[in-house]
Amino acid sequence: MSFRIKVSGAAEAAVEKHVPQLVSDMVASSITAQDPALWGAAAEAESAIRLGWTESVAISRPLVAEIEALRDELREKGVNHIVLGGMGGSSLAPEVITATMQAELTVLDSTEPGQIQAAITDRLETTAVVISSKSGGTVETDSQKRIYEAAFAAVGIDPLERIIVVTDPGSPLDKSAREAGYRVFNADPNVGGRFSALTAFGLVPSGLAGVDITELLNEAEAISIDLAVDQPENPGLILGAAIAGTSPLKNKLALVTDGTHLVGFPDWAEQLIAESTGKEGTGILPVVLDVVSPELSAGYEDVQVLRLVDDAHEFHLLKHDRHEGEILVSGTLGAMFLVFEYATAVAGRLLAINPFDQPDVESAKVAARALLDNRPAPTAPLFTDKGIEVRAHGDLGDAHTVREAITAVLKQLPSDGYVAIQAYIDRVNFPEVHGVRDLVAARAGRPVTFGWGPRFLHSTGQFHKGGPAVGVFIQILQKPAGDVVIPERPFTFGELIAAQAAGDAAVLAEHGRPVLTLTLTNPATELEHLFAAFN
Repeated sequence: MSFRIKVSGAAEAAVEKHVPQLVSDMVASSITAQDPALWGAAAEAESAIRLGWTESVAISRPLVAEIEALRDELREKGVNHIVLGGMGGSSLAPEVITATMQAELTVLDSTEPGQIQAAITDRLETTAVVISSKSGGTVETDSQKRIYEAAFAAVGIDPLERIIVVTDPGSPLDKSAREAGYRVFNADPNVGGRFSALTAFGLVPSGLAGVDITELLNEAEAISIDLAVDQPENPGLILGAAIAGTSPLKNKLALVTDGTHLVGFPDWAEQLIAESTGKEGTGILPVVLDVVSPELSAGYEDVQVLRLVDDAHEFHLLKHDRHEGEILVSGTLGAMFLVFEYATAVAGRLLAINPFDQPDVESAKVAARALLDNRPAPTAPLFTDKGIEVRAHGDLGDAHTVREAITAVLKQLPSDGYVAIQAYIDRVNFPEVHGVRDLVAARAGRPVTFGWGPRFLHSTGQFHKGGPAVGVFIQILQKPAGDVVIPERPFTFGELIAAQAAGDAAVLAEHGRPVLTLTLTNPATELEHLFAAFN
């Protein structure tokens, strides 16, 4: 079987309680039939235009030959390096696909000037760029397109020969790209971004990078019948009930990679689940962990562990290796994409929310745009400790060091809360920043998420504002060593990422959540002090 699942403990009890009713209500077949009434009258209009993912395999098949032909055409011209400019669902699925299938893809889902500069100076002569945006109006993606157009033109390369656009038919980007003469792939407009792994958004960059996308679609097709049938063995029903049907609800979902061949899958699942369920004061918060993360031995009552393994049905003689109380899953990548999409739709029904909208994502975008338009004077730091500037929304008491500020904000963490680390940092040059996550988890005694900014704004950002108001937020920013101008825009990449961070912090503060902002003025020399302060 292309997908396997094993549940025990509270997850098993949830499956036993909810799956019979889900089968009786014909939920699986109704999802497959794209019935928009499954999530209530208020969600019906949105759901009616967001269920196309159930037939993505069939709709995407005709794209394969066109993608492979373009790949061959590019390679004949010596173009063998693919860059993807996209955010959220447009970038996370291709990142997982190419990493798992061992194909090189440079994913540019940032506005950090250093990361932008590194990308546009990397093998430009042999590079093609995929610009992916469902709406066609995403500011990050528009900015990435502009900078690559200028970079190609500067070295005498026609951008029309090197930039490929993926967007919805009729979007502003679709119209402008076709008018300019760019190669355009249209995705199914009835699929939301986070459900788009098996559409043009996932397939075009992955296929151009060298992935066998036919195999990926075959993997998904192999599980599709099992997902469509109303039966107790349906893996989508089982997984959906296990993650959203526990009583009391375990609303933090620890995603652990432990022996699976899939690379980075939890990052994609995090976006899918958090953005789909985190609204109306409820939701499931995915927490991406590794096998030694502190949360796994803490015994938190509100945390359900989901472990990605090599074979979920493998027999283990030793009790410790059975991972009792957890959800174990295994399978091919294509199958995993489709099962998790079904399960998320099922979870939305169990939580009584619309899994296909994202009502709170726009607020951070609006706040960032206002800062770019109005250009208020920069907020002075409360204090500076060894080069690290400290700002906050919320009370830091008499803190005068970074460590004291961290202590002060963690004291505001409720017993059922979580900490979100948001790193608006050049993740190519400073990937070690992710290491603060485990330090904070050990110190806070609660689950801790980590997101690279601004990409998390298109995933967990919805949960932060729309989910349970129990989060404490720590932003890590850097002052860029140099800035990068965005052609024909009145702001730079440095100004854009600063506005995105400040805008999100302001919106979180409006929701009554404490936000601590730590700005590194020289990351290369200050990271050691930052780690010491978190420890």
